[in-house]
Amino acid sequence: MGRFSNNRWGFVEKRHLGLSHVLFIFPLRPRAGVSSAMLEVSVGTSSVFSVEGQQAVLPAWYPSRSQKQPYVTWMLDKEDAKPFQILAYLDGKVKVEESELKPRVGFLYPVLTHNISVFINATRERDSGQYLCTVNVVDDVTSTGKNIGVINLTVLVPPATPACQLHGNPTVGANVTLSCSSEKGKPSPVYQWQRTGPTLQVFFPPAQDQTRGTLKLTNLSLEMSGLYVCVVENRAGSAECSIVLEVHSTSTKAIIAGAVLGSLGALAIVVFFTRRVIGYRRKKRDSQEEAANEIKEDAVAPKTPTWARSPASDTISKTSTLSSIAGTRERPYGAKPPSDTASILTGSYRGPPPRAGGRTPPKLSPPTVNGTPQRQCHTSPLPPRGGVTPYPMQSRDITAHPAVPGRCHPSAV
Repeated sequence: MGRFSNNRWGFVEKRHLGLSHVLFIFPLRPRAGVSSAMLEVSVGTSSVFSVEGQQAVLPAWYPSRSQKQPYVTWMLDKEDAKPFQILAYLDGKVKVEESELKPRVGFLYPVLTHNISVFINATRERDSGQYLCTVNVVDDVTSTGKNIGVINLTVLVPPATPACQLHGNPTVGANVTLSCSSEKGKPSPVYQWQRTGPTLQVFFPPAQDQTRGTLKLTNLSLEMSGLYVCVVENRAGSAECSIVLEVHSTSTKAIIAGAVLGSLGALAIVVFFTRRVIGYRRKKRDSQEEAANEIKEDAVAPKTPTWARSPASDTISKTSTLSSIAGTRERPYGAKPPSDTASILTGSYRGPPPRAGGRTPPKLSPPTVNGTPQRQCHTSPLPPRGGVTPYPMQSRDITAHPAVPGRCHPSAV
């Protein structure tokens, strides 16, 4: 099991599994001729609370009339670990043991002043536990358990900023749940929901669960819309979050859904017709290009008109016909006496008739080519149109064209 042994400081210790820690201290008989006093350790409080990150002070002291230096030890006993020493004062020297507290722990006052209080800077949640202080002085007499001071340290953790969420569809007549949750906090925080706007409203159980941080709202109405705030609080501090609840009516929801669907439908129709127009224009352009290519491929070189290759007689007759048509277009249609028409058709032109009291115009002779007289040609008049007889064609000089025996050539118009 273990064994007890005396040491030079006059107290009994128990050794177990190679670890040395003081369990009981018994007073030993003082030496002869040495004055002795009753040693008793006092603590300012049995419980100390500290907020995480702040400094904690464990107050302890002892009365003594001895001039000898004391032997002081501080130990930490946690629920999930064995007790271990964190600080000691021996032979006038302070010794800090290797632990998580080493850079943050120390004596608050000089030990010789009999004030053996310690401080812990920047406390952490895992610093919580039971701290034991033991004092031994050579010349002082101690009673059972009187030279030990016990202080419980609890490090409080303020709640973290919570997260607010809405569960459900906030429509008229529906039920929704508001949740609020903080990731840490020691002791466990308490949740409180309230509505701040447009009017202040505080909720109580059973609608609100202060432990789980939920708020159930049933049979919603438009008046229940507003800003809801969740406050989470414990002894170390508080934090809050908020959420806006907007209750919608079913008709409003349907209108919004219809508007969205209508907009999407209109957009789809516009896209459809746009694509059709673009496709039609593209198809029309492609067909025109194909038609142009086919015309270019099937085109044949132009040929000379048949009348251009006909004999000279055909050329002369066609030229006379064209001249007669041109003459009829330049002059208005009018009726002529049959005698004039017959004279033009049967005889050669003799010039205008003589005027009364004037001289007789000279007689025109037929044109000559190289001294040889040429006969004149007369073209037949065009058939009447609409019962109106056109002007007869007059003979024209053909000296501008080479003479062909036996044929008549019209002059150029």
